Amino acid sequence: MQTHFSLAQLADPDLHEADKILRACVHCGFCTATCPTYVLLGDELDGPRGRIYLIKEMLEHDRPASAQVAKHIDRCLSCLSCMTTCPSGVHYMHLVDQARARIENTYRRPLAERALRGFLALVLPRPALFRLVLLGARLARPIATLLPGRLGQLAAMAPQRLPGPGATERPQVFAAEGKRRKRVALLAGCAQQVVAPAINEATVRLLTRHGCEVVVARGAGCCGGLVHHMGRDALPFAKANIDAWTRLFDEGGLDAVVINTSGCGVTVKDYGYMLREDRDYAGKAARISALAKDVSELMTELGLAPSVPGIGGRVAYHAACSLQHGQKLRDPPQRLLAQAGFTVLEVPEGHLCCGSAGTYNMLQPEIARRLQERKVRNIDSTGAELVAAGNVGCIEQIAGASALPVVHTAELLDWATGGPKPPALQR
Repeated sequence: MQTHFSLAQLADPDLHEADKILRACVHCGFCTATCPTYVLLGDELDGPRGRIYLIKEMLEHDRPASAQVAKHIDRCLSCLSCMTTCPSGVHYMHLVDQARARIENTYRRPLAERALRGFLALVLPRPALFRLVLLGARLARPIATLLPGRLGQLAAMAPQRLPGPGATERPQVFAAEGKRRKRVALLAGCAQQVVAPAINEATVRLLTRHGCEVVVARGAGCCGGLVHHMGRDALPFAKANIDAWTRLFDEGGLDAVVINTSGCGVTVKDYGYMLREDRDYAGKAARISALAKDVSELMTELGLAPSVPGIGGRVAYHAACSLQHGQKLRDPPQRLLAQAGFTVLEVPEGHLCCGSAGTYNMLQPEIARRLQERKVRNIDSTGAELVAAGNVGCIEQIAGASALPVVHTAELLDWATGGPKPPALQR
């Protein structure tokens, strides 16, 4: 793609990067075939190629974002399926992230939308506040249909039961069982701690059973991904995590930063890029990004212990977009599940998003609902007994429309190697 940025514009590191990304695009359109919103809506501007043109025009001419640009960029799930498909290596993620930031800084949304986005950005990264809000939303569920606009939709999405605080909500060290093989930090996260603390607890048991000392570092929290993909400043979250994990090098060393929410994994692995121009943090951020591993990556390195006899079942594996497209990890979780004794079933249209995508199902509920229904139909067609996924957002989204239990891959691996039965299977 031909671009026409001025020399003054190219002196800006972000615009210089955008220019490189845009020039890599050859207009082939392969990306449209795998883009969930293009598949649903059939609009060129709701596919990656059309969005790239909108972004190019906005950045190249240094224009504020228009209502049209905001509409079509907002509809993008950031599922990154286009990056898997693209034969030219267009780094769409960094381009659309830059577009979201410009929209946030130059476009004035309607009041109700601004309020909703501000509310989500305030609440979701803060577990204590999020838990309080969910408790209130549970009380409002019976009258959800009477509440105006998005309030009713959000109240209806509140879980019917809310687990108590999990073991990983406070800084601590979990000792390895037997000889210590690795010392790792666990990203305990934010929203996952509240809605599904059993995932972190299963991850800790799984890792300690396989010789890892697991540290929940003081000062670490939300990865920043939720606000980053809303176009807001995520660097304070990133810097807090980098500082927390960097201290661990002086307190006994660190072999990996383990992440069991794949959307967070994409963000942490991108810290090096996000802070590349920060003289104080560039080196530390790159070091942390290099250490970041999805739990399935680390378990593949460690090797799975023998499975408990009699555990198994037909599992439909949902490949979270952030895992298969964002981190390029599709096979490791499936191989681990098969090694653990489960029969792993491929889900048709497995490259398409389930509609969760961070805050997407709250900001674009109609498109999210259609993708959710499509995903559940495809899962049902496999004849599976349960569903496994590596991202809590996907788990909650699929469970909201499926009759099958939906569990995290780490929960199944923990169960298969000596841990308790996952709560969703007990119910």
